[in-house]
Amino acid sequence: MYGETCPQYLVLDETYLDKPDFEGAKYVWSPPLREKSHQEVLWNALKTGQLQTLGSDQCSFDFNGQKDLGKGDFTKIPNGGPIIEDRVSLLFSEGVKKGRISLQQFVDLTSTRSAKLFGLFPKKGTIAVGTDADLVLFDPNAERVISASTHHMAVDYNPFEGMKVTGEPVTVLSRGEFVIREKVFVGVEGAGKYIKRQKFGPTYETLVNESSLQVEV
Repeated sequence: MYGETCPQYLVLDETYLDKPDFEGAKYVWSPPLREKSHQEVLWNALKTGQLQTLGSDQCSFDFNGQKDLGKGDFTKIPNGGPIIEDRVSLLFSEGVKKGRISLQQFVDLTSTRSAKLFGLFPKKGTIAVGTDADLVLFDPNAERVISASTHHMAVDYNPFEGMKVTGEPVTVLSRGEFVIREKVFVGVEGAGKYIKRQKFGPTYETLVNESSLQVEV
């Protein structure tokens, strides 16, 4: 059994639900935000391996015209938030830069471990001869302020508005071809390729092989 958390639970807490003028609706997602004390518990779980990866639970709804449909009736607030674009920067800035996780753990959480859990390793999740040249050039010193006015997501708010972060992806290659070059999208429509996942992950296969060896001996 494997577990994940998401960046919003690492940096936000339940007080955001109390924002005035119905802005608390921006933070309605599942699971709901918890007490601030939960944050360090989750960071420690990532560091010690009790949680294996970081997701996003990405589900964007505009505040104006969608989230505000729940005024007067909480049950009509669309559930979810725009998380995915700032996921990696938040993990690096709040995790690596603040000493909560190592640089190696950052790479593992965002790439290697995910590829293994989804049955895509070693074609994905590693740099080696014969694997896909999926590369991210990451600037560890880039500083920026997260804002809906500068993000690329098609949504009118950002739950991390005003938060200062250090570190961001600059260039992205997929199978050796540029998708993002110097923070500008240069990808080609239709360039995606379907990859069939393995039925079982490498951990399961290793256990089966070891069991087989023991039986043979």
